[in-house]
Amino acid sequence: MSEEIEEEFEALDLDAIGAKYEEKGYFKRLFGMFSGLGKPKNSREYKLARLELQRQAAPLIAIVSVLLLVTVMIVLTTMSSFKEDTIEVTIAEAQEDQDVVEQQDEPEPPDDIEPPPMEDVEIVVDTPMPGPVSNLTPTPSPPSQQVSVKPATQDTVAFVDSPVKMKSMVGSRTPGSIGSATKGGAGIGDPTTEATVVKVLWWLKATQRPDGSWTGGGSQLANTALAMLTFLAHGEFPNSPSPYRKDFGPVVQKGIEWLIGSLQVGSNGVRMRGSDGNEYAFLIATYALCEAYGMTKNPECKEVAMQTLQRIIDGQSPTGGWDYKINPKSTRDDLSFAGWALQALKAGKMAGLHPEGLDQCIKKAVKCLQTRSFYKDHFTYCANSRGHPGLTATGCLAMQLLGYGNTKEVRAALDYMKDWHPSFEKGGVGENFAKDCPSPQYYCYYATQCKYQAGMKAGAVKSDEMLWQKWNAEMKKLYPSAIKDLPTKVKDWTGKEHRQGYFENQDQFSTRPVMDSCLAALQLMVYYRYLPTAQTDAAKDVSEDEDASSQAVDKADVTVTVDF
Repeated sequence: MSEEIEEEFEALDLDAIGAKYEEKGYFKRLFGMFSGLGKPKNSREYKLARLELQRQAAPLIAIVSVLLLVTVMIVLTTMSSFKEDTIEVTIAEAQEDQDVVEQQDEPEPPDDIEPPPMEDVEIVVDTPMPGPVSNLTPTPSPPSQQVSVKPATQDTVAFVDSPVKMKSMVGSRTPGSIGSATKGGAGIGDPTTEATVVKVLWWLKATQRPDGSWTGGGSQLANTALAMLTFLAHGEFPNSPSPYRKDFGPVVQKGIEWLIGSLQVGSNGVRMRGSDGNEYAFLIATYALCEAYGMTKNPECKEVAMQTLQRIIDGQSPTGGWDYKINPKSTRDDLSFAGWALQALKAGKMAGLHPEGLDQCIKKAVKCLQTRSFYKDHFTYCANSRGHPGLTATGCLAMQLLGYGNTKEVRAALDYMKDWHPSFEKGGVGENFAKDCPSPQYYCYYATQCKYQAGMKAGAVKSDEMLWQKWNAEMKKLYPSAIKDLPTKVKDWTGKEHRQGYFENQDQFSTRPVMDSCLAALQLMVYYRYLPTAQTDAAKDVSEDEDASSQAVDKADVTVTVDF
């Protein structure tokens, strides 16, 4: 390794980067607040300082009140100790032949009054959380188990001691979980799928802009958020023990900082710079920030995510869905839009973020999915309408993520998708999939996850297992061959070169390689995804006292032929 590369790496100051992902003490946050208030008003530091000032108003008043009271007590006590002594004088009546004036002896001065001892006053200031949240009514689902059939002999990625524990994740976050999940077997990946994922990660590193974002078709905000989700899914973040830490850690650091800095709070409410006209990107960015906070506990992620989550909750329609621009007055209930909103809410819940109304919002969304977004045997595009059957996968995964994976709607949706195939071609997913559907990978992103969740969960029925194996076999064959390898290689921090590649849909959205590449890579990481939303006990399954129409139906096995 050349001296120039060593100097460049040493200049990264990884300890300083890692320090940004540590929870700051109370007084450090105060110092940062006062420092930020002196910055230009359009800077990220000034915006975060204003947020901190609003948040610390009550604690500061409490501290000042206590200090003021103690000061007053000290002053009063000190004044009493210097109180001027009073001398009483008695004048006796004049007696014959003698005028006698007797003066009383001066009394003994009183003992000095000592001020009360000063004791150290410990003031504990907790971050105030919005009002109470109610518990969801469903009951817990059975825990998932590690699904690897051939454990890795050597750790591919070391254990990440994150505050988010993946005890119930399908494919647990234990040492070697990536290696275990990529060593063959019908239900998991293989070295080829993992190599394909890593090519995408190197390509993303090579195409990141100096400011930390990604462009190149589509929304800058959505591209950056999807790239962050892809790196995080692979367990990459600053200070992670990943073998790629020195290369991908700084990439994630810059990307997260760009997302945080995109927050805009003004007279029109909470917005994010670089979004699209309909605010899809706002939802995806919230999803990424929640996952980033869940994995890193970066307090700045929390500050921004709490505000963006609140906008999503406040923007829910009266009927329980969402529409373009997060318009709370519309009852159009667009399922494509709601899919990203619900992924963001689930990620926030998993990360321990509980903005006001979160649980009530989720319960309303489930009701909307069951009564307004479901038609006969599949989920539809908008409320009480037909068309876009590809969104069956979106509705199915949303129900699974929210803990309602055993309902009749999910059972019907899985059966509706039984003949689907992974595809990059327009209308190539299946017979009952719209022939003119312009973006197959958008729907495959959802289909891969819901088929995996159904087929690989503990206690899965045989038909779901076989349908997942069929889908996975086709995906493992198609995706590595569909990636576009580039002749140029990417150098790591040591100077070693690595192959890079990207994906591209063969449809009207083929000019969006960042989105296409991230959606494909996330599918190939479904076996072990590190994202907190991969955890299966985040929400609950339907309770026994729910309405019978929402109950799970009999799971009749079907015969599925799988050619490997």
